[in-house]
Amino acid sequence: MSHSKERITAIDFARAIAIFGMIIVNFKLAMLAEDGGPAWLQSIAGLFEGRSSALFVLLAGIGVSLMTSKARFSMNEELIRRSRTGLYRRAAFLFIAGLLLLLLGWSADILHYYAVFMLVAAVLITVSDKKILGLFLIIVLASQFFLIVFDYSNGWDSSFKQYAGIWTLEGFARNLLFNGFHPIFPWLSFFLIGMWMGRKRWFVKENRSKLLLYSLSGTIVIETISFLLVKMSSSVLDKEAAYYFFGTKPMPPTMLYVFSGICSAVSMIAICLYVVDKFEHSFLTQAVINTGQLSLSHYIGHVVLGLGLLETAGYLENGNLSFAIVYGVIYFMIAVAFSYGWRKWMKQGPLELVMRKIC
Repeated sequence: MSHSKERITAIDFARAIAIFGMIIVNFKLAMLAEDGGPAWLQSIAGLFEGRSSALFVLLAGIGVSLMTSKARFSMNEELIRRSRTGLYRRAAFLFIAGLLLLLLGWSADILHYYAVFMLVAAVLITVSDKKILGLFLIIVLASQFFLIVFDYSNGWDSSFKQYAGIWTLEGFARNLLFNGFHPIFPWLSFFLIGMWMGRKRWFVKENRSKLLLYSLSGTIVIETISFLLVKMSSSVLDKEAAYYFFGTKPMPPTMLYVFSGICSAVSMIAICLYVVDKFEHSFLTQAVINTGQLSLSHYIGHVVLGLGLLETAGYLENGNLSFAIVYGVIYFMIAVAFSYGWRKWMKQGPLELVMRKIC
């Protein structure tokens, strides 16, 4: 397998893993099952929180870099214009899709944030690597500063499930930029580091072991720093405030969470590179790759179909963590089987085809 093909299929494989994690997290959230179940099961489910979506966004940045590489390298004005137009249209499509999910009551939507990421990507196609890294650092530092000076809980109910004023201009902007589920500050930083990585040769075979070693080490170091800072600051701050400033959970998204999320995402990509390289001819590997290629369809599908079925049956907010995880695993298995069958006949997923026609 060529390095180029291996990298692309490994990204699709990793995207499927991200979709699986998001299904588990979102089903748990929708079923109000975050605090139910045995401690060990809560710990396992907690591993996906903020990590799967961070991987998903970082992969989107890598994908955009690969998609626009020809325009970037050639500096051909017509290619650059066409690439930007395509990204603008994708942004419009994703924004409308995200708004529709919000109207359906899905407050954890990520697509309308994605729309902003695409707009930023369109502007940055020809920007240098250093400027992308500089913007990344600005976003991370500004996000940490905003957590200090602004009220992160503004708009949320006590359980952080419902957001008041989301359809007002002020509320929507605040949710989009600062304290939504995936706000631009700091979630744009995942996308930017993905764009930067997509321009590098980090994913080639000779760099893979270093990539995995460094990213895993980084995750362990950052999580250790977070643990120590929370423990030491608890004597000055209350426990909730200590986690607010130094925790690595996605809400609130601290600087430590961003760096830990990046490291864990890169670790997963490196592992996926190994898996695809070793088991490229496996039926299961190909089926998972196909699932990643239908990621938009599966993201919208797991909300509309997966959660819609439970709501119709009157069993949505059941609070059962075991059921949420089992249901999520079964749903993903069905999604994998569907993806494999669909890709036998069609090159793109149902919603991917619609987006391609429009964009």
